[in-house]
Amino acid sequence: MRKKVTLKQLAKELNLSISTVSKSLKNDSEISEKTIKRVHELASFYNYKPNALAVSLKSSKTKTIGVILPEILNHFFAEALFGIEKEASENGYKIVTCITNESHKKEIEYVEMLNYSSVDGFIVALSQETQVVNDLSHFEVLKRDNVPMVMFDRVTNDIDCDRVIVDDMEASKNAIQHLINTGCKKIAIITSISALSVAKLRIEGAREVTAMNPDVSLIELFVKDGDDIESEIEKFLENHNVDAVLGLDETSAAICVNMSIKLGRKIPEDISIIGFADGLLSQHSYPKLTVVSQHAKDLGRRAAQILLNQLINFSEDYKTTTEIVKTSLILRDSTLRQ
Repeated sequence: MRKKVTLKQLAKELNLSISTVSKSLKNDSEISEKTIKRVHELASFYNYKPNALAVSLKSSKTKTIGVILPEILNHFFAEALFGIEKEASENGYKIVTCITNESHKKEIEYVEMLNYSSVDGFIVALSQETQVVNDLSHFEVLKRDNVPMVMFDRVTNDIDCDRVIVDDMEASKNAIQHLINTGCKKIAIITSISALSVAKLRIEGAREVTAMNPDVSLIELFVKDGDDIESEIEKFLENHNVDAVLGLDETSAAICVNMSIKLGRKIPEDISIIGFADGLLSQHSYPKLTVVSQHAKDLGRRAAQILLNQLINFSEDYKTTTEIVKTSLILRDSTLRQ
C-alpha cells in the first residue's frame, strides 16, 4: 500500500514552498500553468487528498493565533509570551507558539505552516537572521493574503503591519544620562546583539547623549555570535579602565558584573553597570542589577489586544499603527544614586 503523502512532502519533492503547492492545487491565477501542472501530476500520482479538517479550519475562524518568537530561553520573550497567552485566553482564543531559534529558514517554514493550517492571525518577533538578511518575502505573502499580523519588539518598517515596540533609543538615553548624572565619565556599551534593530537604536541613543557631553567618552564592544563572550568582556574590562557599562542585553550586563568582581573592581564604587530587560539574571545577580525594564508582559499583552481588535472588529478600511510602550529605569545596587 502506498504511504499517504502530506502537503509538506509534496512541496519538498517538487522543491516548492508549501504555500505555492497549496495555491497550485487550487489553480490560483498567481501560479504559472507549468507549476500547476507539475503539482497536479504529482498529487495525482500519490493520490493526495487535502486534510479535511485543515481545509475546514482555513475556510473559517478558528480562534487560534500563531505566535512566532526568536527564542524562549530569554526571559523577556517568556514574559511577553505570558502576556500574549493571558490576553488571548481571556478573549476565548488559543495560541500556537513556534520558536525559530534565530533562524530565517525556520521562520519561513513556521509562517507557511501556520498560514496554511489553522491560525486567524500572527504575532511575530523577528529572528536575528531575518534582520541580517532582510528577506521578508514570507511576511509579504501574509500581507497579500490579508492575514492580520502584529510585530513586536524586533520589527521592520518594510512590512505594513501593526507594531508594538519600546522606545529603545529613549531608554538608552535615559540610562546613559543617569550614569553621567552620577559622575561617570568613561562609559562603555557592550552587547552581543548589535545586528538587531533594538540594539542599533540603543547604540544610537547612547552615542547621541555622550556627544552632547564633551567631558564624557564612550567606548563600544560588540561581541559576535560564536565568540567566547565571557573572555571577550573580561579582556575588554581589563584593558579599558571604564567607570560605567551599559549592557544592551541582559546577558552582557550580567557577565560585566561577574567579570568586574573577578578583576577586583567594586560595584558601584569603581564601576556602575546597567542592563536591559528585568529578567532573572538581573534580579538575582550580586549586586542586584540596575536595569531598563521593557515591561515585557505589557508589551505582549498589548500586541495581542491589537491583533484581537483586528480579528473581532474587522474593517477593510483598517489603518496600521505603531504603538510605543514606555520603559522604566529600575535602580538597584549596581549603580550609584544621584
